[in-house]
Amino acid sequence: MALNCGIVGLPNVGKSTIFSALSGAPAEAANYPFCTINPNVGIVNVPDKRLAVLTELFKPERTIPAAVEFVDIAGLVKGASRGEGLGNQFLSHIREVGVIAQVVRCFEDADIVHVNNKVDPESDMETINIELALADLDTLAKRRDRAERALKVQAKTEQKAAGTVLAALDKIGPALETGKPARSVSLSEEEKAAVYDCHFITLKPQLYVCNVDEEGIRSAAAGKDTAHVAAVKKRAAAEGSEAVVICGKFEAELADIKELLEKMAFLEELGLKEPGLDSLAHAAYRLLGLSTFFTAGADECRAWTIRAGDSAPKAAGVIHTDFEKGFIKAEVYSYDDIVQYGAEAKIKEAGKYRVEGKEYIVRDGDVMFFKFNV
Repeated sequence: MALNCGIVGLPNVGKSTIFSALSGAPAEAANYPFCTINPNVGIVNVPDKRLAVLTELFKPERTIPAAVEFVDIAGLVKGASRGEGLGNQFLSHIREVGVIAQVVRCFEDADIVHVNNKVDPESDMETINIELALADLDTLAKRRDRAERALKVQAKTEQKAAGTVLAALDKIGPALETGKPARSVSLSEEEKAAVYDCHFITLKPQLYVCNVDEEGIRSAAAGKDTAHVAAVKKRAAAEGSEAVVICGKFEAELADIKELLEKMAFLEELGLKEPGLDSLAHAAYRLLGLSTFFTAGADECRAWTIRAGDSAPKAAGVIHTDFEKGFIKAEVYSYDDIVQYGAEAKIKEAGKYRVEGKEYIVRDGDVMFFKFNV
């Protein structure tokens, strides 16, 4: 299961700079709006210290981390839902991602143009969120028309399905009309499934990325948010979301450093424990309710992404569909066990090596070996 994250925001807030630092892939960045026309896509390894420890213990031929696909989507402006600034084209790209990371400018710099000629994070967030809601309203109107026409069909099954769609749309519509996201509406699982084909943008989980300058990142590291960052965090908390503080310029410089010790020294200089981009990947995982399990051996150590609460057969299916179809059992121990005992043989001696069946719910950090038959 790949995590797919779209980076959105107003023009000139630092999206492309952050994307380049994330992926190591060059993205066009300039001091004018809409320098990014087509979305840039980069695959980023998910940082996980546990995988490094497993690699040290097993010394495999290869190590494969979990991955996140980041999509740098061009800047949106007021009126994007009506096509302003090529808005319709850009909005279509957002519909294809699993989670949205909205970059918000939280730094002052007279040399970098702001589309509204002033730095105001709350206003910027409102602009983006309203445009996304307006785009969804257009989608909702089209879907409602289809559902109402389906109600006139004689087949009762189609009428029932259409009724479920309309019930969900009746809940979502009033929220969108007031600029609130569809995810703020309580929907049953049946209703969510019924409107899945709408691909509502505001139904996707969203987190905020505060792009700060060096002074801002030092303040964040010291636990003292700037006024701009505090405003973003307040809005994120009200939405039940998260806000990650990143200095795009610093992350770009950090990405150019290849030596690990030099990277660590660079982080310590600003009082940071990890790169802000690591925090972004972890926040996206939490927001989507994702979890990680590992496979480990002499051939390969690998991290796999699943949804929290998935069963052992579901986890096996992430590796290969045949593993899920022919699932027999899973041999399991925890990451903490291998750290404590140092070897699988000692884990077995301690009685910590378990055999689990189809009902087992995989825990974050499980190390697993699947038995199957097809």
